[in-house]
Amino acid sequence: MNLSNIDWDLDNAGNWPVPVKAAVVVIICAALAGLGYYLDTQNQLAELETAQAKEAELKTTFENKQKKAANLDEYRAQLEEIEKSFGDLLRQLPDKTQVPELLVDVSQTGLASGLEFELFRPGGEIPKEFYAELPIDIRVVGDYMEFGAFISGLASLPRIVTVHNIKITGRKDAATGKGKALTMEALVKTYRYLEEGGVSPAQDKKTRRQP
Repeated sequence: MNLSNIDWDLDNAGNWPVPVKAAVVVIICAALAGLGYYLDTQNQLAELETAQAKEAELKTTFENKQKKAANLDEYRAQLEEIEKSFGDLLRQLPDKTQVPELLVDVSQTGLASGLEFELFRPGGEIPKEFYAELPIDIRVVGDYMEFGAFISGLASLPRIVTVHNIKITGRKDAATGKGKALTMEALVKTYRYLEEGGVSPAQDKKTRRQP
């Protein structure tokens, strides 16, 4: 078949050879299908993909909520345990009436460990969210065993007491055999529970100064 002998005038398309007609029909159908995909099907596929992703997300959310619902009793038991533990910790924080007793306990723990106090200086309260820190600068004289007994004794107190910034140095008079050999400086912190709506003494003084 010689294509050059074909009259390509559309008005004469009925006289084209069958293979040419078939090829033209296939080309037209392919063009229409491509145009339809571009104008409509492509958007539908994108919407379908978005819907499938949303379905997967909702399925995951449903499974997570189902697991939580199935373990609701266990979560409630854990919450009760956490609240109880939190309450136990709060009971280890003294209120304002117990603070002097706690300071005495810290001092007596040091003396019972065989230490000699050169400095015992409580500082001002440092308010936090629901508690206040009560720092105490101390300087004691003793040996390593006595220092260890002191820190162990603080840890065993019924109230929360922490030790920070420990610095141990030798004493100048230790070489002469007079007195104990070591000095320990540290920052001891105790804590006071701030009742709901309560303020620390420092905050109260600041409030009173305001007109």
